[in-house]
Amino acid sequence: MGILPERTAAAPGVSAAHAVLIEQSTGRVLFEKDAHEPQRIASITKIMTAIIAIESGELEEEATASHRAVYTEGSSIYLEEGEKMKLKDLVYGLMLRSGNDAAVAIAEKVGGSLEGFVHMMNEKAAWLGMNDTTFENPHGLDSENHRSSAYDMALLMRYAMDNDIFREITGSKSYKAETRTYAWGNKNKLLTQYYEYCTGGKTGYTKKAGRTLVSTAEKNGMSLIMVTINDPDDWRDHIRLFDWGFEKYRMTDLQDRGAEQFNVRGSNKKLSGLFPETLRYPLTAKEQQQITSSVYFLENASASSEKKQEIIGKKVFRVNGSYLTEMSILHSKQTVSQQGFLQLFRKMTGVF
Repeated sequence: MGILPERTAAAPGVSAAHAVLIEQSTGRVLFEKDAHEPQRIASITKIMTAIIAIESGELEEEATASHRAVYTEGSSIYLEEGEKMKLKDLVYGLMLRSGNDAAVAIAEKVGGSLEGFVHMMNEKAAWLGMNDTTFENPHGLDSENHRSSAYDMALLMRYAMDNDIFREITGSKSYKAETRTYAWGNKNKLLTQYYEYCTGGKTGYTKKAGRTLVSTAEKNGMSLIMVTINDPDDWRDHIRLFDWGFEKYRMTDLQDRGAEQFNVRGSNKKLSGLFPETLRYPLTAKEQQQITSSVYFLENASASSEKKQEIIGKKVFRVNGSYLTEMSILHSKQTVSQQGFLQLFRKMTGVF
């Protein structure tokens, strides 16, 4: 996780009890308000249901609406018992119309049962590091232990938006299923009416949870994710925070992709290092003046790097002395994620 939001870049207040704004490519938190407290989340739950359905590889297969699905309370796409519908169409109905019947039909198709699918949801949440989250159903209707936090839902949306199919679905203003004579309109008014930079999202509401909203927006090469929970003024809050984020932060190149020569401390030897990709990070104008970096090499880099392709070190970036992010330095053209490098670095050096 990146450093905390810069205190001097004051953000507008929000009506939400819980909120977070992050930059999508890096996950940097730009704004937060009680973002790690588990809460009822209502239908933003369906983001997890949708991404699991998409990743199942079964989108062109048909699901059959069960009695349990059809009689699920709340918002609906009006499935009839025994009706067959492609999983892809059900996911559109889930995300655009928030169909609780679609959620159960998806769960029974992909998970074999609703309970089996909920297990998949929790496994996925654990894998994503959603430590404040417990799912008990695929739709978000109030349940005793069905909880997540604003930060966890931002993590989930960040992951989901890397999927081309999910991004297409959540960004659709309307969709007509094969078995319907009319098109479904998206309930996300940020996308359809209020905010020209909005690229997707999911609405939610129950009396106990209040209004919940996840939304995404893109402007000037930067993509942001906003999550609010229990927010009576969520449309305005999302617009205000997006505008603030786009005004205060710019995607800044910290390191260009390519090879560099490094002097090895205590040796006359030089190492040829490779940065596998350009590293860009959201920074305020003030932070851009406060960036410093340091290069660290593994102890055996000079000896072993000639024998095989491997990581030889890392470059660490700080803002005003506080850790921001880091990037691996490779001996040759191989790609290693920042997290993967950190794990390997700890394993090889014994530093934890």
